[in-house]
Parts: sequence; C-alpha cells; structure tokens
Amino acid sequence: MRDPAPDCPLCPRLAAYRAENRRRQPEWFNAPVPGFGDPLARMAIVGLAPGLAGANRTGRPFTGDHAGLLLYDTLLTLGLATGHYAEHAGDGLVLEDVFITNAVRCAPPGNRPTTAEIHACRPFLAASLASLPNLQVVLALGQIAHQSAVKALGGKLPKARFAHGAVHRLPSGLHLVDSYHCSRLNTSTGVLTADMFRAVVEQAARLRGHA
Repeated sequence: MRDPAPDCPLCPRLAAYRAENRRRQPEWFNAPVPGFGDPLARMAIVGLAPGLAGANRTGRPFTGDHAGLLLYDTLLTLGLATGHYAEHAGDGLVLEDVFITNAVRCAPPGNRPTTAEIHACRPFLAASLASLPNLQVVLALGQIAHQSAVKALGGKLPKARFAHGAVHRLPSGLHLVDSYHCSRLNTSTGVLTADMFRAVVEQAARLRGHA
C-alpha cells in the first residue's frame, strides 16, 4: 500500500498526537499526508515529515508553512511547476515531472520523529517511489530524508553519506541528490540560501534521463 490509512496505528505516539490535533483543530487535515505531484514524474523530492500547521493542516506536502515558500517558488522558477502557490491545497498548483512526499507521513511532536517512527513509515516511502514508473532521480531534503530514501531504494548508507549537493548512484541505477532541508531554521541562519537550494534542484533536474 502506497499511503497509510487515515487512522494508521503503526506509531502510537503519532496516532495519539493526531487524535489530539483533531480535537483541537477539527477543521484541519490531521491525517497521514499523501504524496503530491506528477504520477509519471522522473524526479521525486523527499522531505522529513508534515509540519503541524503546514501539511498537517492543509493535507499537501510542504503547503502552508515556511519550507514550502522556498520549495515551490524554486520549482515554479525552474519550470518544474505551473500555476500559483497560495499555501493551500486548492490553489491550482501543478507539478511538472516532479512528485513530492515525506519520509514520515504524520506530523510528529516538535517536528522530530523517532527512529522507530521513521522505520515504521519507510515501507510507504518505498511503495510511493516504486509506484513512479519513470523515476530517475530523488532529491532528499535533510539527513533523515536521505537515510530513508537510500534504504527505501535498496542502497547502503556507508556508501552514500549525506552532504549538501552530493550525488549518489544507487544499485538500482537511480541517482540520489542531497540538500539541506528548506526549513525556516536553515534559511534564517544562512545554512541554506535560495541560491544554494536552486542550484541543487537544478542539479537534480539535470539528472533526469541519465539513469
């Protein structure tokens, strides 16, 4: 199964947090967030997990929080998306040859999933990536997304170490490209600039068709 059920019980802490958020904000999505984008995409982007007031609220990855501003602006600028990003799932934004998902599908407390939660959700990541028949390159945003993507795609972590801008060739022939996560913390501290992020997205996009 590519996506968890709305009441997925695999991670008790995340299920309890989801139930708590449903009580507090019943109008929010408050469920495992499915992937978003082109089902025939050659490029996939893997993030960490839904933000509480971002994807957990809107039901679409990277939508409604700070990280989405840089991500979707970059995709629009590079012609990897069309339309207008308005920070809600009904804004009409369309991804072109790109599919976006997360290593963990439910919002974790403090934006920090546990190791067990990351492992429990990995089969859904593997199934999502396997469902893309034309996939050639995966862009991992942050170290946890990198680790999950490597394992989901059958690679070995000692042979594929995370570093911003690093490119790895996995046993399947797919390319994996690493980027620092486009989080508010990274962009506000200068760890990741808009130019740095655009360069790594361009790098990933160039690798489409080179598997």
